[in-house]
Amino acid sequence: MGSRWNNAALIGLGILAGIAASMQFSALAQKPVEQGLPLEELRQLADVYGLIKSDYVEPVDDRKLLTEAINGMVAALDPHSAYLDQKAYRELREGTEGRFVGLGIEVVSTDDGYVRIIAPIEGSPAERAGLRAGDVITRMDGVSVQGLGLDETVKRMRGEPRTKVALSIVRSGLAQPFDISVMREEIHQRSVKARMVEPGYAWLRIAQFQEPTLEDLVKQMLKLYAENPDLKGLVLDLRNDPGGLVQGAIGVAAAFLPRDVEIVATNGQLAEAKQTFYSRPEFYSLRGEDALARLPAAVKDLPLVVLVNGGTASASEIVAGALQDYKRAAILGSQTFGKGSVQTIRPLLKDTAVKLTTARYYTPSGRAIQAKGIIPDFAVDEWPDGDLNDLRLREADLERHLRGEGGAEPAPARSAAELAAAARLAAARKPVDYGSAADFQLQQALRHLKGQSVQLSRSVAARYGQLERHP
Repeated sequence: MGSRWNNAALIGLGILAGIAASMQFSALAQKPVEQGLPLEELRQLADVYGLIKSDYVEPVDDRKLLTEAINGMVAALDPHSAYLDQKAYRELREGTEGRFVGLGIEVVSTDDGYVRIIAPIEGSPAERAGLRAGDVITRMDGVSVQGLGLDETVKRMRGEPRTKVALSIVRSGLAQPFDISVMREEIHQRSVKARMVEPGYAWLRIAQFQEPTLEDLVKQMLKLYAENPDLKGLVLDLRNDPGGLVQGAIGVAAAFLPRDVEIVATNGQLAEAKQTFYSRPEFYSLRGEDALARLPAAVKDLPLVVLVNGGTASASEIVAGALQDYKRAAILGSQTFGKGSVQTIRPLLKDTAVKLTTARYYTPSGRAIQAKGIIPDFAVDEWPDGDLNDLRLREADLERHLRGEGGAEPAPARSAAELAAAARLAAARKPVDYGSAADFQLQQALRHLKGQSVQLSRSVAARYGQLERHP
């Protein structure tokens, strides 16, 4: 299998690419075209269109040709820009409400035409069926996915609830492919869940930023304080959170920060793309009221650790970056995905739209997230004897990705031999049960909250000669 990826998409329970992007549904004024249209290239486009209409082996529908031309033009920009037809646009809007139909996997296409799973979405049919990050889908219902293209593959994964799709899977560390059957489902995804994990210490997980996220966070925090009014610390778990609505991210960061501080800034070509977002209701409220007003005042000073990994992307990186810049929380885990670009949804005619990258994100201190991500304060592996997160692809791995500020990007940190060893380790282990007693990163976060030493990543130890770090 190839090791590079040509395109990226998130099919949160079957939807088309885009739910993991930090999205803004708006109609910003377009920047006027400063130069004349490239007439020669437009004539060439018209010539190709005419040749296809007159010479192709069979008639081709005009609408199909023009739609595919738009699709290709937008998709050539970066992995997160896309043309959304009526169905894709409807599914994207439904996705922000937490309603999905499909399998529940985040996928990318490989350079040899297959489909690689970034991660199964928590609680999805794919996760229950045993699919893992890094698995490669080669056949679907007996048909090879090679050459189908990512969009067509995604369409075939979608379907009616309670119908099955048969997948052929290649998994690193296993000598032979295997077949697995996954039931399509309609699922109302829980954005936030929380519980007490030790007396005085709570764990709160955000799986994805949706419209109900802030309301759900407030409800969960009120339940935690009702159960234990004297909370000593909170672990905010953003691992494998692919992002979502930026307003939700601003609100979550604002829950733990003072009012009126900067949460994130954006910069792009348009004047309207040069914005700064603050911890005020007008920047995070989607329903006209300040949900955070119901939070106990003690939340602002509650000791906090944020868990992140290579699946922490986009809106979740905004939260981690803001809390890190203000030293409000210790960030623990591994380097995040590095998806630091803004996608704006531009509605078009006939209920279609373009999802277009319009700006880059910057943390309050001015750090660009794009293609780099958030570096944790405490680099801690998933397991005591090694980390599997570096098997994940990141933004900088994607073809045509938008480069980071100044063009600088981090170099790969692991050799081919190290990756192969991690692949063998991954094949032999079950995925981490987040929030459980066996969750090593969570246990290290609790140690930090208690003022105890933290076991650092072994790769960090190899560089710096230490296995523990004290708060």
